[in-house]
Amino acid sequence: MALFRFIPADFTIAFMNGRGLASMFSALLIAGSILFWLLVGLNTGIDFRGGFVIEVKTLQGKTDVEALREELGDLQLGDISLQEFGSDREVLIRVQSQDEGLATDLSDANKQAIKLVQDQIADRYEIRRTEFVGAVVGDELKQNAIYAVIAALGSIMIYIWFRFEWPFAVSAILALAHDIITTIGLFSLTGIEFNLATVAALLTIAGYSINDTVVIFDRIRENLKKYKSWDNDKIINVSLNQTISRTLMTSITTLIALSAIYFFGGAVLGGFALAMIWGVLIGTYSSIYVASSILSRFDLRPSDDDDMLPTHERNDSTP
Repeated sequence: MALFRFIPADFTIAFMNGRGLASMFSALLIAGSILFWLLVGLNTGIDFRGGFVIEVKTLQGKTDVEALREELGDLQLGDISLQEFGSDREVLIRVQSQDEGLATDLSDANKQAIKLVQDQIADRYEIRRTEFVGAVVGDELKQNAIYAVIAALGSIMIYIWFRFEWPFAVSAILALAHDIITTIGLFSLTGIEFNLATVAALLTIAGYSINDTVVIFDRIRENLKKYKSWDNDKIINVSLNQTISRTLMTSITTLIALSAIYFFGGAVLGGFALAMIWGVLIGTYSSIYVASSILSRFDLRPSDDDDMLPTHERNDSTP
């Protein structure tokens, strides 16, 4: 017997009774996210806008990344990001392109910016290499990021379709689209840099959310076979209550780890951690209220060729 239960065994929640309010809330979230995305746009990072990278190594001691970030920020060169790699003495400095439009080479403005950064730190750091990334490359990365998200969603939909049935696949993919759109809306609203790490966070959110959704869907499918005379709402409510403890405990433990990354991981990991924190929260919500609510609209009677439970387990009584 478990010594501690996060949710009491006899505690039940009528989740489907709040389906209407949840639908309105989700509609507002999606509409607001799309509106901000179209009107404000995203604060895209150097990965997508282009810029140059300078690899440096401190001549003595370890690098004070925060002090160096503030010092270079005073140069007024736009977006600058720093990342330690290899050791605590080596740093990658990324600075956005100083040109408007699709620069493909080192213009005078970029050359001056590189010289300005190098002159600022030359007395304390060894300049090991300098590379320029044109905005054309950034556009290709942006396009590939979109393809990666679409491919991930398509693959998940196909998996759910084969694992369950097409109503489950449609419900899952709409819930995932809900999660991704609202996460992009969050970045548009806050103005936090949107870069390749954020795209990785979007794909991770999709994986996390679908994992939780599959657990719930699996329980719904079992109960559909076990309680054939019940309506969809009753079956989904029972299934959600049977899995809610697992859902909440998984989300809470994940949030604890992500919070540590957000508060102590530095500026480089801040955007990724924020996207993941929001993704866990919205993914938990969407698994319960978006995916399950959409699923309840379908006729979920199991097909005749489904594997059925043993006769003594097939009944219409309350579990």
